[in-house]
Amino acid sequence: MADKKVIAVIGSTGSQGGGLVRAILSDPNGGFAARAVTRDANKDKAKALAASGAEVVQANLDDVESLKKAFAGAYGVFGVTNFWEHFSGEKEKAQAKNIADAARAAGVKHVIWSTLEDTRKLMQPDDKRMPMLQEKYRVPHFDAKAEADAYFSGLPATFLVTTFYWDNLYMFGLAPKKDDAGVYSWTFPMGEAKLGGIAAEDIGKCAYGIFKGGPQYIGKTVGITGENLTLKEMGDKLSKGLGIGPVKYNAVDANTYRGFGFPGADEMGNMFQVYRDFEREVLAARSAEVAKQLNPQLQSFDQWLAKNKASVPV
Repeated sequence: MADKKVIAVIGSTGSQGGGLVRAILSDPNGGFAARAVTRDANKDKAKALAASGAEVVQANLDDVESLKKAFAGAYGVFGVTNFWEHFSGEKEKAQAKNIADAARAAGVKHVIWSTLEDTRKLMQPDDKRMPMLQEKYRVPHFDAKAEADAYFSGLPATFLVTTFYWDNLYMFGLAPKKDDAGVYSWTFPMGEAKLGGIAAEDIGKCAYGIFKGGPQYIGKTVGITGENLTLKEMGDKLSKGLGIGPVKYNAVDANTYRGFGFPGADEMGNMFQVYRDFEREVLAARSAEVAKQLNPQLQSFDQWLAKNKASVPV
């Protein structure tokens, strides 16, 4: 490992970070080594990464000193935060600041910050089409990450703008459900708009492509997607790929979706409404061509589904 550039990966047992660690490990001659940063080095996923050849170190996003130790001697850092663990935009910003401060203290040469756009810039403050959440955000897990971009100012950073992962179909239970009559359906406030989606592991592979590209990506914002599809198109592909009956798409009003009452329903209602109402802006910020250049194995939705159909609960 001594002759390789060490990448310290936050979220190494999660979706994006896990994809990056596996990308590094699957390219033994690529010149990089993976340092998997995790809160609990004893959990099964962390042990599996260690068995695969990653260096596993323990650190906590709420403890900047632990991050400084985890990043010491590293060439690069991949930073990501998980809003869905705590549902707090403010906590996401605090954790992002710790990542940036620790990367600065460690003197790393390249940081990738996994971010999203500020949806508030798409609407006037008095726009009533969706409620403000947590007092000041439209979509907290977008807007807080966008605000956190400022913490990485002055660092050799690349801002990686990600998108909806198809893995949410099983991770968040968003797959179509079967009713008592055996009919599959799913409900979203997306109208006929296209949803930019990607395989979570492909985000990690794109991040690896950015690290390999090096200085040309420093100071740049890179937006990626795998394929842009309407919910009806996705439903048709799920019907065919999973061998189930037709999937009925219920296009509901965003207020209706926000009222469903599950944890994060208001947040997700606002998010899907942004995807719908600002389809052009959201899709324009993300490129499948760029993603393919960074990651030649970029998957289509059909390819992702063929690989993951056992995980999709139907």
